[in-house]
Amino acid sequence: MKFLAEYRDPELARALVEQLRRATTRPWTIMEICGGQTHSILRHGIDQVLPPGLELVHGPGCPVCVTPLETIDRAVAIAELPGTILTSFGDMLRVPGSRGSLLEARSRGADVRMVYSPLEALALARANPDREVVFLAVGFETTAPGNAMAAAAAADQGLLNYSQLVSHVLVPPAMAAILDAPGCRVNAFLAAGHVCTVTGWRPYEAVAARHGVPIVATGFEPVDILDGLVQAVTLLEQGEARVVNRYERAVRPDGNPAAQAMVDRMYRVCDRKWRGIGVITQSGLELRPEFAAWDAERKFDVAGIAPAESAECIAGLVLQGRARPADCPAFGRACTPQTPLGATMVSSEGACAAWFRYGRKVTE
Repeated sequence: MKFLAEYRDPELARALVEQLRRATTRPWTIMEICGGQTHSILRHGIDQVLPPGLELVHGPGCPVCVTPLETIDRAVAIAELPGTILTSFGDMLRVPGSRGSLLEARSRGADVRMVYSPLEALALARANPDREVVFLAVGFETTAPGNAMAAAAAADQGLLNYSQLVSHVLVPPAMAAILDAPGCRVNAFLAAGHVCTVTGWRPYEAVAARHGVPIVATGFEPVDILDGLVQAVTLLEQGEARVVNRYERAVRPDGNPAAQAMVDRMYRVCDRKWRGIGVITQSGLELRPEFAAWDAERKFDVAGIAPAESAECIAGLVLQGRARPADCPAFGRACTPQTPLGATMVSSEGACAAWFRYGRKVTE
């Protein structure tokens, strides 16, 4: 229980809440980037003990939620090709595309399989040399190293019946885009600790300096989050726009160089569309041209698919902190985890799923 029980200590949490109340003298809006932090905030009721004027808004840090609809549609199209096995993590299989989810494609006869690791997809490719095995590779800086390692192994082994449909995204460009958007109310960020374990916290310095906002790297337990909020409010009240690392037990200034090197070997930075948000310049990763043989977008002719997003879903506004899940007329009615209209209700890290799960009800 080391590094767990002490970060769920009720007495320490109460002391931090009191410290937060004393520190807050003005209204502030703080965005937690990560969906895991959103779920922790709602699960532990942190949003219900904040001092008056301090508002938390949810960010775009859910990999399933921001994967573009086009990518889901392309994955479905590839899965329905004869001789193909489409693999990905469990949440991705339930995300609705224009023609339904990957699970619905499986119900129509496609060979769609859930894996816990990209290495499982590699093993499937070795075991099925007469089939094309495609791994839908999504996520932030956290999952990119493992997926890059799988792509590197396929390249090193000459495993040509394995490929990746890549839709990786990067956090700092998304934060800058949120701050650049007209009407942005975000005064400070809680940065996701697990992303910072890979990248370090230095990449956030440019965002903090350019936009004049404090950024606090923090963890996921209630004490972590409350401590991060105290630090963020203190910086705001003092007028300081800098990066502070409050996840010292895991995050180093320069992150994990070996993981970064693996990502750099296989992927390059590119412009990337985020579901519900749009294209953000230099916010994604794609396979380098020299590894085109393992790039599913190049291997299969699926680039021309036109997506059709639900007109009712406001997930894009939720992901930018511009609306609450309960602001959506469909929340809890037409849109539930059993009948999701958007990815934020599907994903285990989605803000709408968190609001539904922890009983933040529809505002009548």
